[in-house]
Amino acid sequence: MSGVKVELLQLKYFQKVAQLEHLTKAAEELHIAQPALSKTIARLEKDLGVSLFDRQKRQIKLNIAGHLFLKQVNIALAALEEGKRQIKDQAELEQQRVVLASTSHHCDAELVSSFLTLYPDENLLIKQTNSENQNVDLLKNGKIDFFVTSDSIKHTEVEYLPFVTEEILLAVPPHHQLAERQSIQLHEVADEPFISLKAGNPFRELTNRFCKEAGFSPNILCEVDRLAAVGSFVQKEIGVAFLTRDAKQKEDLVILLPIKLPICQRTFKLVWLKDRYLSKAAQRFRDFLQYYYEKSEA
Repeated sequence: MSGVKVELLQLKYFQKVAQLEHLTKAAEELHIAQPALSKTIARLEKDLGVSLFDRQKRQIKLNIAGHLFLKQVNIALAALEEGKRQIKDQAELEQQRVVLASTSHHCDAELVSSFLTLYPDENLLIKQTNSENQNVDLLKNGKIDFFVTSDSIKHTEVEYLPFVTEEILLAVPPHHQLAERQSIQLHEVADEPFISLKAGNPFRELTNRFCKEAGFSPNILCEVDRLAAVGSFVQKEIGVAFLTRDAKQKEDLVILLPIKLPICQRTFKLVWLKDRYLSKAAQRFRDFLQYYYEKSEA
């Protein structure tokens, strides 16, 4: 196959067909006519001198040669995308932007202010997302530089930096029987009605695990969308709730009690895609975040 000339467009078309193993669907996603796509794949196979698919009626399946070729095509196209990203970064040095996503509402305004004061020419865009899977997809697609999460990291394609651990407390109304206590053990409120975030929310899943460790399942009387809204419901004596100091609103007349057992806390992590080139702005943000919290703990 010496002297074989393969075009970039052929590789992109082959990659899509190989991923879907369906010409019609691939043509739709590539926004080209199916006959044109079929001709491109046939020409690629002719140029290579080998068939890449096994064809049976209207179905196509990658054969051994196709799998081997796809592996190399994926590497080549990924390298090209990485090169484009680096070139784009160099071209946009005057307009640097860091895109950060988060499944929680945790965003340290003081951190953001300090970073932008130190680097006034850079922009920080913060996106609200719904799940770690969504965040990983956004990383892979190059839509974000980082995401922040307190969830356990299940994906192997990423690296992360733990940067701050936050205590989770129990919020009770001022006249509650436990309000005068300095601290509690979680099992003491096993029979209390709880106010909580909606099912599926990472904070809700975390606090449910705390309750399970304490030997009970919480009686969720009321669900809210935002952690910041919890305090107002507790104040009205509707129930007790898990809350963080940052999420407590100034106007909320509630008592926050430290929980001695089990240990109730969450650690926030800055997550990025492993082996992905990070722009200079993104590297500066990661380094600054680490420095900021190390200085705060000193």
